Amino acid sequence: MYNFPMSINVGLIGVGYWGPNLLRNLYALPNCRLKTVCDMSQDRCEFVSKNYPNVHVTSNVNEILNDTDITAVVIATPVKTHFDLSIKCLNAGKHILVEKPMATTIDEIEKIESLAKSNQLIAMSGHTFLFNDAVNFVKDYVQSGELGELRYIYSQRLNLGRIRDDVDALWNLAPHDISIIQYILNDVSPIRISRHGQSYIQNDIDDVTFMNLEYPNKVMANIHVSWLDPQKVRKMTFVGSKKMLIYDDIADHKIAIYDKNIERLKVMHDKMDYDQHNFEINYKYGDVTLPHIKFTEPLKKELIHFFDCITSGKEPISGINHTKNVVTILSHTYSKEYA
Repeated sequence: MYNFPMSINVGLIGVGYWGPNLLRNLYALPNCRLKTVCDMSQDRCEFVSKNYPNVHVTSNVNEILNDTDITAVVIATPVKTHFDLSIKCLNAGKHILVEKPMATTIDEIEKIESLAKSNQLIAMSGHTFLFNDAVNFVKDYVQSGELGELRYIYSQRLNLGRIRDDVDALWNLAPHDISIIQYILNDVSPIRISRHGQSYIQNDIDDVTFMNLEYPNKVMANIHVSWLDPQKVRKMTFVGSKKMLIYDDIADHKIAIYDKNIERLKVMHDKMDYDQHNFEINYKYGDVTLPHIKFTEPLKKELIHFFDCITSGKEPISGINHTKNVVTILSHTYSKEYA
C-alpha cells in the first residue's frame, strides 16, 4: 500500500523538539532509506546513533547537501534557518519538506517557489493537520452541506508553555489553525484580518493572541492562541445554519456533531401576506452524534504524501500555494486590519 516505484534516500536536518517524530517515521517507512541525519547538538547526534545505529549521523549539513544519493531532505530546524536551508537544498537538487512555517515572509516563499519550479523539485510544508483523519472528516462534512451554510469558526490552541524565543505564540501555534481553516475553505483568501496580542514574559514576543478573519459569504473565523493558559486545549468549533460541529484533537471522541440550530420563520401577516418584519425564532435541539474516526498517524500520512508527490510530480496538498496563503495571513496580522 505504501510502496513507491523506487527507493528514496532521505536526509533529515534537525532532531530537536519535533525531529524525533520525523526520525521514527522516516526510519520505519518501506522504500524510504533514511541515510543521513544532521544536528548541531552533540547530545542529539548521540541520541540518533544510539537508537538508529544504521543511520549516518553528522553535524555538518554539507554531508547531506553534497550527497548525490540523497533525493529528498526533511528540515526540522528553528524557524529562522528554514529559508536558508531550503534554498541550499533546492540548489543541491533535493526535494524538501520543511516544518511549518516554511519561511517568515512572502518574498522568501516566492524565492523558494521559483527555485523549486526551475529545478523541477517538490517544496512542501509540514502542515501535519491536513493529514489528520478527523480534520478530513470535518472538511468532507462541511463541503457535503450537512452543516448547512457555514457561519463561523472559532479555535483555541492553548497550553501552559512551551515558551519559545525564536517566534511568538502566533507563529508557533496559529499556523495549525490557519492551515486547517484554509484547507476546509478551499484556500479562499480572507477579505479582512485583525490581530491583537500581548507580550508578558519576553519583550516583543507575544504570549497570547486573538486573531479575527472575515471571509466571503459572511463566514467569520476567530483564532485564540496562548502558551500562558492553565489547561491544554486543542479545539475548533464550526457553526452552520443546520448543525454545529466540534473538533477536539485531545478528546477520546474527536468529532461531536450537534443537531442544533436557530431558524427565523416567517409569520403570515393579518393581511394574508408575509411581512419581513413578522417572524418567529425556532430553536432546534436534536441529538449529538459522535462518529467513529479511523485514525492513522498524520505524520506518517504526510511523509507518504511527500514521497508520492516526488515520484508522481503532483502538487502537494501543503505545497507552495497553501504555504503562501498561510504565511500571507500570518504576516499581514501585524497591521491592525487590511481589506
